[in-house]
Amino acid sequence: MPDLKEGDKAPDFTLPTDGGGDITLSGLKGKNVVLYFYPKDDTPGCTTESCGFRDALPDFEGLNAQIIGLSKCSVKKHDKFKEKYKLNFPLASDENGSACEEYGAWVEKSMYGRKYMGIERSTFLIDEDGIIAKIWRKVKVPGHVEDVQKALAGLKQQSVA
Repeated sequence: MPDLKEGDKAPDFTLPTDGGGDITLSGLKGKNVVLYFYPKDDTPGCTTESCGFRDALPDFEGLNAQIIGLSKCSVKKHDKFKEKYKLNFPLASDENGSACEEYGAWVEKSMYGRKYMGIERSTFLIDEDGIIAKIWRKVKVPGHVEDVQKALAGLKQQSVA
């Protein structure tokens, strides 16, 4: 598992998205990208996090940022999730887990003493040049969207300075 750090080049990917499209990270050069990995569509924490990004989208767009939600759920599940909660940004489907692996979000988890592999809720803020500006691992949903906004606003100020 690669150990990505802030300042590293973000691994490129092309993944299918909801609505039958696809998204390529390198195709977003010149934009800041908020790439958040979440375990599963339509579960309580993932829904709260996704709706938080949905509600804050105008602020992120004002900071030249593209939000991408990423999980191993199928495009079909993403379509249902997106429609149910009126999500206004792409949901990328990483069914084979390649992007999850590259970003180190596919980890061993433990619940009730049972070990299993799953997606660790994590977010990567990638700057306009494709460099990882900030990484959040083991994300706690409350307050997370605001933390990402603050980091993005700080990034904007650095690029102006």
